[in-house]
Amino acid sequence: MIDWSALDTVFLDMDGTLLDLHFDSHFWLDHLPRRYAALKSVDPGEARTSIVSMIESEKGSLQWYCVDYWSDRLDVDITALKREVADRIAYRPHAESFLGAIRESGRRCVIVTNCHPKPLELKLERTGLDRHVDRVVSTHDFGRPKEDIQFWTDLAGIEPYDPTRTLMVDDSLPVLESARRAGIAHLLAILAPDSQMPERSALADFLGIHHFDEILEQIQPVPTSA
Repeated sequence: MIDWSALDTVFLDMDGTLLDLHFDSHFWLDHLPRRYAALKSVDPGEARTSIVSMIESEKGSLQWYCVDYWSDRLDVDITALKREVADRIAYRPHAESFLGAIRESGRRCVIVTNCHPKPLELKLERTGLDRHVDRVVSTHDFGRPKEDIQFWTDLAGIEPYDPTRTLMVDDSLPVLESARRAGIAHLLAILAPDSQMPERSALADFLGIHHFDEILEQIQPVPTSA
């Protein structure tokens, strides 16, 4: 499992790792198409097909995560529409306990997310997630997503870290692969990011867990000699 004695820093994804990905899945695949259809007086089925196709075409790019880009492209206020279903924003099981254990262990804990600053503000407002960590970093401040290997070098410019003593936890295979290429030695995949979707059995060759209670008891304080 994870060698906690070899870790000083923990980088955590947000959506699908700390927070239930159901909010985002529901918004992009259900709520947005329905509201778009109503606002534009088009067929809901056609709206969903068109929107999903557009989203898929941008997957992996920073635009895929950018609410300003989608607001302009679809001519709707994405942030306002997200607020309509903000009650669905929720922690994943045991996430708060995990964050508390990391803090008590003495390790630096940083959220590193592709979430755009506007929905990020909404999620922090609803959850108080930022109070549990040392820092929250949005990739939009760097102009490149976590999938881009250069991001990890850019991140070190504001958040110095030793990649050999850093753990990155994420539910995205492309992100984990990018972090691995950047030299981050400890990687953990989340196999149940969306509470309304089937759990995954594995994510390539990465160590994986379904929920944080599987590793809570393993977390130990940072060794004084580290």
